[in-house]
Amino acid sequence: MEFLKAAIVPVIWGTTYVVTSEVLPPGRPILAAVLRALPAGLLLLLWQRRLPQGRWWAKATTLALFNFTGFFGFLFLAAYMLPNGVASVLTNTSPLVVMALAPALLGTRLQLSQVVAGLLAVCGVAALTLTPGAHLTLPGVVAGLAASVCMGTGTVLAKKWGRPEGVSQLAVTSWQLTLGGLMLTPFLAWEGLPERLTGSQIAGYAYLCIFGALIAYMIWFKALAALDAVRISLLAPIAPLVATLIGVFYVGESLSVVQALGGLAILAALVLAQGVPRRRSRI
Repeated sequence: MEFLKAAIVPVIWGTTYVVTSEVLPPGRPILAAVLRALPAGLLLLLWQRRLPQGRWWAKATTLALFNFTGFFGFLFLAAYMLPNGVASVLTNTSPLVVMALAPALLGTRLQLSQVVAGLLAVCGVAALTLTPGAHLTLPGVVAGLAASVCMGTGTVLAKKWGRPEGVSQLAVTSWQLTLGGLMLTPFLAWEGLPERLTGSQIAGYAYLCIFGALIAYMIWFKALAALDAVRISLLAPIAPLVATLIGVFYVGESLSVVQALGGLAILAALVLAQGVPRRRSRI
């Protein structure tokens, strides 16, 4: 049941692509990151009314730095600097980062099927989202890879540290979102603020905050606490698949044969990663 709930999260994340590209004001990646994380964290913090204690200040700050300050910041930078397809491929290499770190930090014994699934998923995302004329920029590529490293590292550390005894997972999530948003806020001085926001833009930011952060990460971290980190991370490529389907059915974009094969590769990767018993093909 937790796994099925966790699968909802990348579906929600897949809708943020179209919101960012079609609704939000251009050239404001830091503002998008701050408004996605900070209000959600403050709402959860007001609900839970619990602050970190002792060494958990350092742990919560580290988790916030990777999961929200770094991931959200670099994610939106990549989204604004690169075509959506290129950004999707780079940011969805995070399962490979989890696989690289999990054996050392979590003592995880990887299955060969999971490694193959991770590589197949990245290839599927590439086929699904890349276009022949995609333009690369070095800062955008660096931002995309940095977002992937931040998400993968944050996922492994969140699994390793869990939560303090007697403290709910929601409280730990509130610490991360709030601290992550606060650490992003000073960068608004460099980016600046828009002169005005339209009603649709405000609604877009509210959607990213409520659904893309508050609801999504409540589900995500609860599932991560209960399930294997590698299995959970391999759900991430669902997001670009959902984004592509939105483009086809609601925006009117066409779906090529290569894109269709990419989508099937992502689905095959999910089945391969989840359906093989652990006793087989370990590396």
